[in-house]
Amino acid sequence: MKRTHTCGELNISNVGQNVILQGWVAKVRKMGGLTFVDLRDRYGITQLVLSEAFNEKLSEIKSEYVIEVHGKVIERKSKNKDIATGEVEIEVEEISTINKSKLTPFEIKDGIESNEDTRLVYRYLDLRRPEMQNNLVVRSKMNNSIRNYFVENNFIEIETPIFGKSTPEGARDFLVPSRLNPQKFYALPQSPQLYKQLFMISGLDRYFQIVKCFRDEDLRIDRQPEFTQLDMEMSFADSEDAMNMIEGVVKKTILDIKGIDLKESIQRMTWKESFDKYGNDKPDLRFGYEINTLDELFSNTEVPLFSNLEGKTIRAICVEGLLNKKELEQLSETAKQNSLNILAFAKITNNEWSGSVASKLSETEKESLIKTFNISKDSTILFGVENYEVVSKALGSVRNHVAKLQNLLNPEELKLVWITNFPLFEFSEEENRFVAAHHPFTMPSDGCLDDFDVNLKDAEAKAYDIVLNGFELGGGSQRITDPQLQQRMFDAIGLSKEQVEANFGWFVNAYNYGAPYHSGCALGLDRFCMLLTGAENIREVIAFPKNSSGVDPMTNAPDLVTASQLDELHIKTK
Repeated sequence: MKRTHTCGELNISNVGQNVILQGWVAKVRKMGGLTFVDLRDRYGITQLVLSEAFNEKLSEIKSEYVIEVHGKVIERKSKNKDIATGEVEIEVEEISTINKSKLTPFEIKDGIESNEDTRLVYRYLDLRRPEMQNNLVVRSKMNNSIRNYFVENNFIEIETPIFGKSTPEGARDFLVPSRLNPQKFYALPQSPQLYKQLFMISGLDRYFQIVKCFRDEDLRIDRQPEFTQLDMEMSFADSEDAMNMIEGVVKKTILDIKGIDLKESIQRMTWKESFDKYGNDKPDLRFGYEINTLDELFSNTEVPLFSNLEGKTIRAICVEGLLNKKELEQLSETAKQNSLNILAFAKITNNEWSGSVASKLSETEKESLIKTFNISKDSTILFGVENYEVVSKALGSVRNHVAKLQNLLNPEELKLVWITNFPLFEFSEEENRFVAAHHPFTMPSDGCLDDFDVNLKDAEAKAYDIVLNGFELGGGSQRITDPQLQQRMFDAIGLSKEQVEANFGWFVNAYNYGAPYHSGCALGLDRFCMLLTGAENIREVIAFPKNSSGVDPMTNAPDLVTASQLDELHIKTK
């Protein structure tokens, strides 16, 4: 028989109807002469009530068995407001087992405390949990919302190749050996960047794609070796056009998923301002605690740490409340992990000062600190002294750590910000040269077009990132479309003409055939979904993710292959 309803749709209007339900046994409990069974499927839970006549059959049914029941919908005496079907239950007339289940390695319910690798080994069981199913439902709705938005705005969805060419710029590639072309390799795409720019030269005007991308890099809470991104590009469009388009899709998706209508334009902040105030380029604006520079305030200080700076700068944040010893030790460790060896502090309560530097502060310095940080209640000031970059990054990490300690990170509060005017280049200590901060096809800002390839340190890009609650959702830029300008960019990062021809010749040649100016952007959808659902990490919103070691514990991928497979690919292992 086919089910007549799901386990999440019956309500008081169905009382008296005969129904057939199918699903998984979530819970069995006996009360008096009756047995109550919670039957679960993706849509919800329905309570079954069975008389003593079913005791023999019930003795054979365990948790996670798949069963079918026939019965009548009746009104529940004790209502359950926590579930959609809580006003009714099914008075069972027939029950049968569709399939049995072994004892599961963990209980199938939300909030379980189980080793993550165990959950990943039995991911198909983990995905039965309502929380995990909801994450995937939200992900599906997110994708649909994005697609609808771009179709409505006259974009076309086009697929790009998975097997591509390895290039020297960017993160480490995943390489795929070619059996038919010995000693040659494809690279899995880190993004469809070059292909989508070719679409613009092809005259396709507006492109988007929800696409898998691959980067062989160290993993963390918001990274996976394979990830999904929204990719878009538009012709005859500058940075403003692309940013407005992305702002629209982000707002629409948040409205469709969360029901939150963000009417105001997203705040904008330059990269320099973000780094100066928050110590990074992805600030979490759900709380304050901005970083301040205090060199002038301490220009005549008696505090030894703040004297004889010699290329260093004094920076600080002021947080509400009096941090205790344990919290200060944790924050000090965070500072050390970010190359700031000393995190000094001063506490203020009722105009009384204490802490590692308090005894050496002059009355003038105390008054200036109160004025600088607008202190009106118990507070703790955290100081760092180092070169500007180190102390800013360290205090940025300390700031985020304080927010966690003080429970300031409300997942239901959504704070978006655009970061603009990024550096065009960054210096690679590993390669001992300047490299493209984003990619070598990013357009320099108007103000540095004349000297970006000479004054690399100060050159800015027409690049932009969109940040949500301290996570980079995505980023993009206006692209270089002038072949001469592109050559200057290659020269600036030290790529010879031979290297350019070998790696990008096929691409740059296309710009000799009439290219429109164009801009684009990409959003990390795993990360976006994580933030929309409030999940702890992106593995919670991916059906079959890799663990923190890049391994799939369920299939044991990556795994060894046979010698004959390697021979076919002309590969020898050490």
